Amino acid sequence: MDILQKSRKKDQPSAAKGKAGAASAARNGKPSGAGDQPRQKGKIREWGDALIFAIVVMLIVRTFIFDLFRIPTPSMEKSLLVGDYLFVSKLNYGTRTPISIGIPFTQIYMDGIEIPHTRLPGFADVKRGDAIVFNYPPENKPVDRKMHYIKRVVGMPGEILEVRDKTVLIDGVAQPLKATMQQYWNVYKKDENVVLSEERLRMLGITEASATRDPLLIRVVGTPDAVEDIRALPYIDRVEPYVAPADAGYSSLMYPAGRGYTPDNYGPITIPREGATIPLTAVTWAAYAPVIEKYEGHSAVQLADGTFQIDGVTSDTYTFEQDYFFVMGDNRDNSEDSRFWGFVPMDHIVGKAILVYFSWDAARKLPRIGRMFRLID
Repeated sequence: MDILQKSRKKDQPSAAKGKAGAASAARNGKPSGAGDQPRQKGKIREWGDALIFAIVVMLIVRTFIFDLFRIPTPSMEKSLLVGDYLFVSKLNYGTRTPISIGIPFTQIYMDGIEIPHTRLPGFADVKRGDAIVFNYPPENKPVDRKMHYIKRVVGMPGEILEVRDKTVLIDGVAQPLKATMQQYWNVYKKDENVVLSEERLRMLGITEASATRDPLLIRVVGTPDAVEDIRALPYIDRVEPYVAPADAGYSSLMYPAGRGYTPDNYGPITIPREGATIPLTAVTWAAYAPVIEKYEGHSAVQLADGTFQIDGVTSDTYTFEQDYFFVMGDNRDNSEDSRFWGFVPMDHIVGKAILVYFSWDAARKLPRIGRMFRLID
Protein backbone atom coordinates (compact mmCIF):
# COMPACT_ATOMS: atom_id res chain seq x y z
CA MET A 1 0.00 0.00 0.00
CA ASP A 2 2.73 2.45 0.85
CA ILE A 3 4.76 1.36 -2.13
CA LEU A 4 1.84 2.07 -4.49
CA GLN A 5 1.27 5.50 -3.00
CA LYS A 6 4.97 6.35 -3.26
CA SER A 7 4.91 5.38 -6.81
CA ARG A 8 2.09 7.77 -7.50
CA LYS A 9 3.89 10.60 -5.81
CA LYS A 10 7.00 10.00 -7.86
CA ASP A 11 4.93 10.07 -11.03
CA GLN A 12 3.26 13.38 -10.34
CA PRO A 13 6.14 15.68 -11.33
CA SER A 14 6.55 13.79 -14.58
CA ALA A 15 2.86 14.10 -15.38
CA ALA A 16 2.95 17.79 -14.62
CA LYS A 17 5.95 18.19 -16.86
CA GLY A 18 4.11 16.37 -19.63
CA LYS A 19 1.13 18.67 -19.29
CA ALA A 20 3.40 21.67 -19.40
CA GLY A 21 5.06 20.36 -22.56
CA ALA A 22 1.69 19.79 -24.16
CA ALA A 23 0.63 23.30 -23.25
CA SER A 24 3.84 24.70 -24.72
CA ALA A 25 3.28 22.78 -27.93
CA ALA A 26 -0.28 24.04 -28.08
CA ARG A 27 0.92 27.64 -27.70
CA ASN A 28 3.27 27.10 -30.64
CA GLY A 29 0.39 25.83 -32.78
CA LYS A 30 1.71 22.27 -32.98
CA PRO A 31 -0.01 19.17 -31.70
CA SER A 32 1.82 17.10 -29.13
CA GLY A 33 4.27 14.71 -30.79
CA ALA A 34 4.05 16.43 -34.23
CA GLY A 35 7.81 16.37 -34.67
CA ASP A 36 7.89 12.59 -34.40
CA GLN A 37 5.59 11.93 -37.44
CA PRO A 38 6.81 12.18 -41.11
CA ARG A 39 4.83 14.56 -43.27
CA GLN A 40 2.72 12.74 -45.85
CA LYS A 41 2.53 13.81 -49.53
CA GLY A 42 -0.75 15.14 -50.82
CA LYS A 43 -2.61 13.26 -53.53
CA ILE A 44 -1.85 15.90 -56.16
CA ARG A 45 1.86 15.70 -55.49
CA GLU A 46 1.80 11.92 -55.63
CA TRP A 47 0.09 12.02 -59.02
CA GLY A 48 2.53 14.67 -60.19
CA ASP A 49 5.56 12.61 -59.17
CA ALA A 50 4.12 9.55 -60.91
CA LEU A 51 3.47 11.56 -64.08
CA ILE A 52 6.99 13.00 -64.15
CA PHE A 53 8.47 9.52 -63.64
CA ALA A 54 6.34 8.11 -66.47
CA ILE A 55 7.40 10.92 -68.83
CA VAL A 56 11.08 10.42 -68.04
CA VAL A 57 10.80 6.67 -68.61
CA MET A 58 8.94 7.23 -71.89
CA LEU A 59 11.56 9.69 -73.13
CA ILE A 60 14.40 7.31 -72.30
CA VAL A 61 12.66 4.33 -73.89
CA ARG A 62 11.59 6.15 -77.06
CA THR A 63 14.96 7.85 -77.45
CA PHE A 64 17.20 4.85 -76.95
CA ILE A 65 15.20 1.61 -77.28
CA PHE A 66 12.17 1.76 -79.56
CA ASP A 67 9.68 4.19 -81.04
CA LEU A 68 6.11 4.05 -82.32
CA PHE A 69 4.96 5.21 -85.74
CA ARG A 70 1.79 5.19 -87.85
CA ILE A 71 1.57 4.50 -91.60
CA PRO A 72 -0.08 7.59 -93.21
CA THR A 73 0.24 6.76 -96.96
CA PRO A 74 -0.18 3.68 -99.19
CA SER A 75 3.43 3.58 -100.44
CA MET A 76 4.11 0.26 -98.65
CA GLU A 77 0.85 -1.53 -99.48
CA LYS A 78 0.13 -4.34 -99.32
CA SER A 79 2.95 -5.09 -96.91
CA LEU A 80 1.89 -2.26 -94.60
CA LEU A 81 -1.50 -0.57 -94.73
CA VAL A 82 -2.58 2.99 -94.05
CA GLY A 83 -3.55 3.01 -90.39
CA ASP A 84 -1.00 0.41 -89.26
CA TYR A 85 0.80 1.35 -86.04
CA LEU A 86 4.38 0.13 -85.91
CA PHE A 87 6.87 -0.85 -83.26
CA VAL A 88 10.30 0.30 -84.53
CA SER A 89 13.45 -1.02 -82.88
CA LYS A 90 16.35 1.39 -82.45
CA LEU A 91 18.57 -1.30 -80.95
CA ASN A 92 18.96 -3.41 -84.10
CA TYR A 93 21.23 -0.98 -85.93
CA GLY A 94 22.32 0.90 -82.82
CA THR A 95 20.66 3.92 -81.24
CA ARG A 96 21.47 7.31 -82.74
CA THR A 97 22.09 9.86 -80.01
CA PRO A 98 20.19 13.20 -80.21
CA ILE A 99 21.41 15.76 -82.74
CA SER A 100 19.33 18.87 -82.01
CA ILE A 101 18.32 20.64 -78.80
CA GLY A 102 14.60 21.07 -78.25
CA ILE A 103 11.43 19.45 -77.01
CA PRO A 104 11.51 15.72 -77.83
CA PHE A 105 8.98 14.37 -80.37
CA THR A 106 7.97 17.88 -81.47
CA GLN A 107 9.18 20.32 -84.11
CA ILE A 108 10.22 22.81 -81.42
CA TYR A 109 14.01 23.07 -81.39
CA MET A 110 16.87 25.60 -81.34
CA ASP A 111 17.58 26.42 -84.96
CA GLY A 112 21.22 26.42 -86.05
CA ILE A 113 22.48 24.43 -83.06
CA GLU A 114 23.52 20.79 -83.40
CA ILE A 115 25.30 18.74 -80.77
CA PRO A 116 27.97 16.07 -81.40
CA HIS A 117 26.28 12.74 -81.95
CA THR A 118 27.12 9.13 -82.63
CA ARG A 119 25.46 5.77 -83.15
CA LEU A 120 25.72 3.33 -80.30
CA PRO A 121 26.62 -0.30 -81.10
CA GLY A 122 23.74 -2.41 -82.41
CA PHE A 123 23.34 -6.15 -82.76
CA ALA A 124 22.56 -6.26 -86.51
CA ASP A 125 23.52 -4.59 -89.76
CA VAL A 126 21.11 -3.08 -92.24
CA LYS A 127 20.22 -5.78 -94.78
CA ARG A 128 18.56 -5.84 -98.16
CA GLY A 129 14.83 -6.35 -97.67
CA ASP A 130 14.67 -4.63 -94.27
CA ALA A 131 11.76 -2.23 -93.79
CA ILE A 132 13.46 0.79 -92.23
CA VAL A 133 12.26 4.05 -90.73
CA PHE A 134 14.48 7.02 -91.55
CA ASN A 135 14.47 10.80 -91.59
CA TYR A 136 13.53 12.17 -95.02
CA PRO A 137 16.96 13.15 -96.47
CA PRO A 138 16.09 16.13 -98.73
CA GLU A 139 14.40 18.11 -95.95
CA ASN A 140 16.42 21.11 -94.77
CA LYS A 141 16.35 20.59 -90.99
CA PRO A 142 18.52 18.92 -88.36
CA VAL A 143 18.55 15.21 -89.16
CA ASP A 144 16.49 14.15 -86.13
CA ARG A 145 13.83 16.81 -86.89
CA LYS A 146 13.17 15.71 -90.46
CA MET A 147 9.99 13.84 -91.36
CA HIS A 148 9.91 10.10 -90.80
CA TYR A 149 9.61 7.85 -93.84
CA ILE A 150 9.38 4.07 -94.11
CA LYS A 151 10.63 2.17 -97.16
CA ARG A 152 12.33 -1.12 -97.95
CA VAL A 153 16.08 -1.40 -98.52
CA VAL A 154 16.68 -2.45 -102.12
CA GLY A 155 20.31 -1.49 -102.75
CA MET A 156 23.28 -1.76 -100.38
CA PRO A 157 26.42 0.41 -100.12
CA GLY A 158 28.79 -0.10 -103.04
CA GLU A 159 26.29 -1.93 -105.25
CA ILE A 160 25.22 -0.91 -108.75
CA LEU A 161 21.46 -0.56 -108.99
CA GLU A 162 19.40 -0.46 -112.16
CA VAL A 163 15.68 -0.69 -112.92
CA ARG A 164 15.00 -2.20 -116.33
CA ASP A 165 11.40 -2.42 -117.53
CA LYS A 166 10.27 -2.41 -113.90
CA THR A 167 12.65 -5.18 -112.81
CA VAL A 168 15.25 -4.14 -110.20
CA LEU A 169 18.76 -5.41 -110.90
CA ILE A 170 21.57 -5.37 -108.33
CA ASP A 171 25.01 -5.80 -109.89
CA GLY A 172 23.17 -7.21 -112.90
CA VAL A 173 21.11 -9.78 -110.95
CA ALA A 174 17.30 -9.45 -111.13
CA GLN A 175 15.47 -9.06 -107.81
CA PRO A 176 12.00 -10.67 -107.77
CA LEU A 177 9.01 -8.93 -106.23
CA LYS A 178 7.98 -10.04 -102.76
CA ALA A 179 4.54 -11.60 -102.44
CA THR A 180 3.19 -8.45 -100.74
CA MET A 181 4.63 -5.98 -103.28
CA GLN A 182 2.37 -4.55 -105.94
CA GLN A 183 2.68 -2.55 -109.15
CA TYR A 184 0.82 -1.64 -112.33
CA TRP A 185 0.06 -4.45 -114.80
CA ASN A 186 -1.47 -4.44 -118.28
CA VAL A 187 -4.22 -7.06 -118.54
CA TYR A 188 -5.17 -7.99 -122.13
CA LYS A 189 -8.58 -9.61 -122.67
CA LYS A 190 -9.39 -11.99 -125.52
CA ASP A 191 -12.73 -10.30 -126.14
CA GLU A 192 -13.50 -6.62 -125.64
CA ASN A 193 -17.01 -7.55 -124.45
CA VAL A 194 -15.60 -9.34 -121.42
CA VAL A 195 -16.09 -7.30 -118.26
CA LEU A 196 -13.99 -7.85 -115.12
CA SER A 197 -16.35 -6.77 -112.37
CA GLU A 198 -15.14 -4.95 -109.27
CA GLU A 199 -16.34 -7.84 -107.13
CA ARG A 200 -14.40 -10.35 -109.22
CA LEU A 201 -11.26 -8.25 -109.06
CA ARG A 202 -11.66 -7.74 -105.32
CA MET A 203 -11.87 -11.51 -104.84
CA LEU A 204 -8.54 -11.75 -106.67
CA GLY A 205 -6.99 -9.12 -104.41
CA ILE A 206 -7.18 -6.25 -106.91
CA THR A 207 -8.44 -2.98 -105.42
CA GLU A 208 -7.53 -0.62 -108.27
CA ALA A 209 -8.34 -1.04 -111.98
CA SER A 210 -8.84 1.43 -114.83
CA ALA A 211 -9.92 1.28 -118.44
CA THR A 212 -7.68 2.42 -121.31
CA ARG A 213 -8.28 3.59 -124.86
CA ASP A 214 -7.75 0.04 -126.01
CA PRO A 215 -11.00 -1.88 -125.33
CA LEU A 216 -9.01 -5.10 -124.91
CA LEU A 217 -6.72 -3.60 -122.26
CA ILE A 218 -7.32 -2.72 -118.61
CA ARG A 219 -4.67 -1.59 -116.14
CA VAL A 220 -4.63 -2.94 -112.60
CA VAL A 221 -2.53 -2.62 -109.45
CA GLY A 222 -1.77 -6.01 -108.00
CA THR A 223 0.67 -8.38 -106.33
CA PRO A 224 2.43 -11.19 -108.24
CA ASP A 225 0.00 -13.77 -106.82
CA ALA A 226 -3.04 -11.72 -107.84
CA VAL A 227 -1.64 -11.38 -111.35
CA GLU A 228 -1.12 -15.13 -111.62
CA ASP A 229 -4.78 -15.66 -110.69
CA ILE A 230 -5.87 -13.18 -113.38
CA ARG A 231 -3.56 -14.78 -115.94
CA ALA A 232 -5.22 -18.14 -115.31
CA LEU A 233 -8.71 -16.87 -116.26
CA PRO A 234 -9.88 -18.38 -119.57
CA TYR A 235 -10.87 -15.03 -121.10
CA ILE A 236 -7.51 -13.34 -120.43
CA ASP A 237 -4.95 -13.31 -123.24
CA ARG A 238 -1.87 -12.15 -121.33
CA VAL A 239 -0.67 -10.00 -118.41
CA GLU A 240 2.45 -7.83 -118.59
CA PRO A 241 4.04 -5.21 -116.36
CA TYR A 242 3.03 -1.68 -117.30
CA VAL A 243 6.15 0.27 -118.21
CA ALA A 244 6.01 4.06 -118.30
CA PRO A 245 7.14 5.39 -121.70
CA ALA A 246 10.37 7.36 -121.94
CA ASP A 247 8.46 10.52 -122.91
CA ALA A 248 6.11 10.40 -119.89
CA GLY A 249 7.72 13.54 -118.40
CA TYR A 250 9.60 11.90 -115.53
CA SER A 251 13.17 12.91 -116.44
CA SER A 252 13.18 16.21 -114.52
CA LEU A 253 11.60 14.55 -111.47
CA MET A 254 14.12 11.74 -111.03
CA TYR A 255 17.46 11.64 -109.19
CA PRO A 256 19.64 12.89 -110.72
CA ALA A 257 17.49 14.96 -113.04
CA GLY A 258 17.89 15.23 -116.79
CA ARG A 259 19.15 11.74 -117.60
CA GLY A 260 15.96 10.46 -119.18
CA TYR A 261 15.20 8.16 -116.23
CA THR A 262 11.69 6.98 -115.39
CA PRO A 263 10.55 5.00 -112.33
CA ASP A 264 10.49 1.89 -114.53
CA ASN A 265 13.81 2.41 -116.35
CA TYR A 266 16.36 3.90 -114.00
CA GLY A 267 20.13 3.96 -113.70
CA PRO A 268 22.53 2.22 -113.53
CA ILE A 269 23.82 4.11 -110.49
CA THR A 270 26.44 3.17 -107.90
CA ILE A 271 25.37 3.50 -104.26
CA PRO A 272 28.01 5.29 -102.14
CA ARG A 273 29.94 3.22 -99.58
CA GLU A 274 32.04 4.39 -96.65
CA GLY A 275 35.70 4.48 -97.71
CA ALA A 276 34.94 4.14 -101.44
CA THR A 277 36.66 6.66 -103.71
CA ILE A 278 35.02 7.88 -106.90
CA PRO A 279 36.38 10.00 -109.74
CA LEU A 280 34.83 13.44 -110.04
CA THR A 281 33.61 13.90 -113.59
CA ALA A 282 30.79 15.70 -115.34
CA VAL A 283 28.82 12.44 -115.18
CA THR A 284 29.38 11.58 -111.51
CA TRP A 285 29.07 15.15 -110.27
CA ALA A 286 25.28 15.38 -110.73
CA ALA A 287 24.73 12.22 -108.67
CA TYR A 288 27.23 12.77 -105.88
CA ALA A 289 27.70 16.53 -105.40
CA PRO A 290 24.42 16.71 -103.38
CA VAL A 291 25.69 13.83 -101.21
CA ILE A 292 29.03 15.54 -100.57
CA GLU A 293 27.41 18.85 -99.64
CA LYS A 294 24.18 17.91 -97.88
CA TYR A 295 25.07 14.68 -96.08
CA GLU A 296 28.86 14.83 -95.69
CA GLY A 297 29.07 18.52 -94.82
CA HIS A 298 31.61 19.72 -97.39
CA SER A 299 31.42 22.52 -99.92
CA ALA A 300 31.46 21.12 -103.44
CA VAL A 301 31.97 23.45 -106.42
CA GLN A 302 32.37 22.85 -110.12
CA LEU A 303 34.46 25.65 -111.68
CA ALA A 304 33.99 27.20 -115.10
CA ASP A 305 36.98 25.31 -116.47
CA GLY A 306 35.35 21.97 -115.55
CA THR A 307 37.52 21.23 -112.50
CA PHE A 308 36.11 20.52 -109.04
CA GLN A 309 36.82 21.87 -105.59
CA ILE A 310 36.03 20.22 -102.25
CA ASP A 311 36.25 22.66 -99.35
CA GLY A 312 38.15 25.04 -101.63
CA VAL A 313 40.76 22.47 -102.64
CA THR A 314 40.94 21.28 -106.24
CA SER A 315 40.33 17.56 -106.45
CA ASP A 316 39.50 14.93 -109.08
CA THR A 317 38.33 12.27 -106.59
CA TYR A 318 36.22 12.02 -103.46
CA THR A 319 36.12 9.40 -100.67
CA PHE A 320 32.78 8.86 -98.93
CA GLU A 321 32.62 9.11 -95.12
CA GLN A 322 29.55 6.95 -94.44
CA ASP A 323 27.36 4.25 -95.97
CA TYR A 324 24.28 4.97 -98.07
CA PHE A 325 21.27 2.89 -99.05
CA PHE A 326 18.77 2.85 -101.93
CA VAL A 327 15.17 2.38 -100.79
CA MET A 328 11.85 1.83 -102.56
CA GLY A 329 8.24 1.44 -101.51
CA ASP A 330 6.52 -1.93 -101.81
CA ASN A 331 3.72 -0.21 -103.73
CA ARG A 332 6.17 0.45 -106.54
CA ASP A 333 4.08 2.78 -108.67
CA ASN A 334 2.76 4.83 -105.76
CA SER A 335 5.93 5.60 -103.85
CA GLU A 336 8.20 8.64 -103.62
CA ASP A 337 11.52 6.99 -102.89
CA SER A 338 15.23 6.94 -103.78
CA ARG A 339 14.41 7.02 -107.48
CA PHE A 340 13.12 10.57 -106.94
CA TRP A 341 15.35 12.06 -104.22
CA GLY A 342 18.44 9.88 -103.91
CA PHE A 343 20.21 7.86 -101.25
CA VAL A 344 19.51 7.38 -97.53
CA PRO A 345 22.62 8.15 -95.41
CA MET A 346 23.35 5.83 -92.51
CA ASP A 347 23.06 8.70 -90.02
CA HIS A 348 19.45 9.27 -91.16
CA ILE A 349 18.29 5.77 -90.26
CA VAL A 350 16.12 5.64 -87.13
CA GLY A 351 15.49 1.92 -86.82
CA LYS A 352 14.00 -1.28 -88.16
CA ALA A 353 10.22 -1.79 -88.37
CA ILE A 354 9.53 -4.95 -86.35
CA LEU A 355 5.86 -5.31 -85.53
CA VAL A 356 2.36 -4.03 -86.32
CA TYR A 357 0.90 -3.64 -82.83
CA PHE A 358 -2.39 -2.03 -83.91
CA SER A 359 -4.22 -1.27 -87.15
CA TRP A 360 -7.18 1.01 -87.83
CA ASP A 361 -9.36 0.86 -90.95
CA ALA A 362 -10.54 4.46 -91.36
CA ALA A 363 -13.00 3.61 -94.13
CA ARG A 364 -14.84 1.05 -92.01
CA LYS A 365 -14.06 2.83 -88.72
CA LEU A 366 -13.00 -0.48 -87.21
CA PRO A 367 -9.74 -2.00 -86.02
CA ARG A 368 -8.15 -4.66 -88.22
CA ILE A 369 -7.95 -7.38 -85.60
CA GLY A 370 -6.10 -9.80 -87.85
CA ARG A 371 -3.18 -7.41 -88.33
CA MET A 372 -2.49 -6.79 -84.66
CA PHE A 373 0.87 -8.07 -83.36
CA ARG A 374 1.91 -9.15 -86.86
CA LEU A 375 5.65 -9.34 -87.51
CA ILE A 376 6.89 -7.26 -90.45
CA ASP A 377 8.70 -9.24 -93.14
